[in-house]
Amino acid sequence: MDKFVDEWLIIQTLGEGAYGEVKLLVHQVSGEAVAMKVVDLRKCKDAKECVTKEEKIHKLMMHPNIIRILGKREEPNTIYIFLEYASGGELFNKIEPDIGMYAGDAQKYMKQLLNGMEYLHSKGITHRDIKPENLLLDEHGNLKISDFGMATIFRLRGKQRLLDKKCGTLSYVAPEVLKQPYYAEPADLWSCGIVFVAMLAGELPWDEPTQECREYSQWMKDTCITQTPWSKLTNVAFSLARKMLTHEPKARPTLSQILQHPWMNIKFPDSASCDIDEPDNACEPNAKRQASIADYEGSHETPTVTSSQPAPRIANNIAPERLAILMQNREQVCFSQPTSNDDLIVNSQLHFTQSPLTQNNFQKLIKRMTRFFVKTSCEKTTMQLCKVLDQLCYNWNSDPSGVITISLMDAKRMQLVFKANILEMDGKMLVDFRLSKGCGLEFKRNFMKIKKSLQDIIC
Repeated sequence: MDKFVDEWLIIQTLGEGAYGEVKLLVHQVSGEAVAMKVVDLRKCKDAKECVTKEEKIHKLMMHPNIIRILGKREEPNTIYIFLEYASGGELFNKIEPDIGMYAGDAQKYMKQLLNGMEYLHSKGITHRDIKPENLLLDEHGNLKISDFGMATIFRLRGKQRLLDKKCGTLSYVAPEVLKQPYYAEPADLWSCGIVFVAMLAGELPWDEPTQECREYSQWMKDTCITQTPWSKLTNVAFSLARKMLTHEPKARPTLSQILQHPWMNIKFPDSASCDIDEPDNACEPNAKRQASIADYEGSHETPTVTSSQPAPRIANNIAPERLAILMQNREQVCFSQPTSNDDLIVNSQLHFTQSPLTQNNFQKLIKRMTRFFVKTSCEKTTMQLCKVLDQLCYNWNSDPSGVITISLMDAKRMQLVFKANILEMDGKMLVDFRLSKGCGLEFKRNFMKIKKSLQDIIC
């Protein structure tokens, strides 16, 4: 077993959470991949209790639209949770900021999301943090609900209880959650409604569902029809959004009723065959906006966890001696895929190794749209990137392995943290960005600013 474990590789960090990191594991022989959630029990006194609850709830579920949990093993200060690897990345990978996605794709993802939520609720479980960052895609493009850190049981043996914990992400949370107590099912449904709007419009309707928020106040007064994001929706899509985002929880439709809504049953043509410039009547108007999505083709996105590490300190420029050390200590990062998943869950110490990135292994990377190749060396690329970050007035810091962490306040005055890693692959340099904390749409907006500023060195 020890020899077998030695054949597993840590391929890349998929994301960070409040208690640790999520890493991609690949077996050198079989090429099988799993995601491993590494929980550092020393980071928080209630970490073990929270993770144990999450694992027990997650084990109750088996559905094609829910990420499978494969097992768990414990060490004195660490818990490893093994999960199904969703190589398609996060749903926000498919959403272009301020534009959205093709309506036919949005319909497919909504059906899969609602099917997964219907199964969850049938088990008496509520997710409480539905958002594009927690919705992953498998290699076939099928949606998978992930991250059950805020999930809880609201119905047991036919008895339903009201919930009173404020949790979730403010832009996606239902208004009653901020007041308590609240019913689980309509609160989850509200979050699905925000995801629906984000997919079609490429933006969120409000920062928080309170009267103090101008956008939400206008929604309540029905005076926002001509403003974004609502002006981007067709009448049928707006009708569905209005029903899902009804302020009064009891007035919201059930998940099964939403699936019967006319918008959910429109026959959209395949996105590949839908003419962007001259859409026919079956295409939603937002299909016209898909032309600019081509700018993202060829690159891909990463799953991350709901919460994340504190913001890094400010660092202005890389001194020559610091840059030399950074280049010398830069880790060789490998990208390939775990044999039987059960063999990972052993009582002996896990041993992981790393190997260089190759063209063949590159194909197994998680899909993300926030990476590009450059024509410059690692050192020059690092200097150019840091110069651009200074010009954009972003706070940034680098670790000994060369990973640059960028921290800022986004357009909604929320903290946004993302990371850049410069990797060598078959003699070429790859600049790879991934979200660490914050809104996926805001992350992509800022990524595009950086990419535009580096246009001279991009292949």
